[in-house]
Amino acid sequence: MRHWVFFTDLDRCLLTSTAGSIDEARPTLAALKAAHIPVVFVSGRTRAEIEPLRQTLQHEDPFIVEHGAAAFVPRNTFDFALPRSRRRASYDVVELGTPYAMLRDVLKQVEEAVNTPLRGFGDLSIEEIMRATGLPRTEALRAKLREYDEPFLFKGPDALKQDVIRQIGARGLRCVQSDGFFHVTGLNDVSRAGDILLEAYRRKWSTGSGEDSFETVAIGETIEDLPLISSVDRAVLLQKPDGSYDEHAHGPGLIRAVGIGCAGWSRAVEDLLKLAA
Repeated sequence: MRHWVFFTDLDRCLLTSTAGSIDEARPTLAALKAAHIPVVFVSGRTRAEIEPLRQTLQHEDPFIVEHGAAAFVPRNTFDFALPRSRRRASYDVVELGTPYAMLRDVLKQVEEAVNTPLRGFGDLSIEEIMRATGLPRTEALRAKLREYDEPFLFKGPDALKQDVIRQIGARGLRCVQSDGFFHVTGLNDVSRAGDILLEAYRRKWSTGSGEDSFETVAIGETIEDLPLISSVDRAVLLQKPDGSYDEHAHGPGLIRAVGIGCAGWSRAVEDLLKLAA
């Protein structure tokens, strides 16, 4: 029997504002659900931001939050314990990131060391977050409910930027840039969380007969969206809003799909579903 698992970036594939509404993806998501094919959402967003979307889409599969810091796995997805997991509400949570309070503490240490204000989400008002991100109030409130990743703002020359990055690294954490913010995070990444889930699905479906077929897919718009590119069987790259492809995305078996946003995502998935039939 052939089993499939899809990993999909949320932010540039299903939630893009430049290529239609997520409603366009509903029939395809429903088809995947009917075929018992799990779809793992992958995002830099918080759990508080993703949960309402899951409810709207009737999504019942695991999801990865805050740049791979944690995988939230609905109870009873697997009948065995996942490594590094703990029970929280209706989830088994695999935590790979650093607790938010520790990130905030390090940010303040670095702020003092470089003698320059480093204003994180924990320092910003909701109004300031709305202005900085363009999010409406409700979404800004959810974005502020962080658990493993602290976006922050600061102004200064490149030398100061490199000093901030060095200071954060010296304290055992990482500083990355994404969506106009710097982020202080732990040493987590999406590929680690994804590999744990991939191994769990293999274990769930293995009969020990050697006759099972297991196909894995990752879908994104940029190479940053496809950290599992070396772990999955098929990596699907969508077009950017201008019709181009990320020039940095390469890999054996990489599929350059025709289409952008939700429409492109649905078309790419439907093409793959034909193989699963």
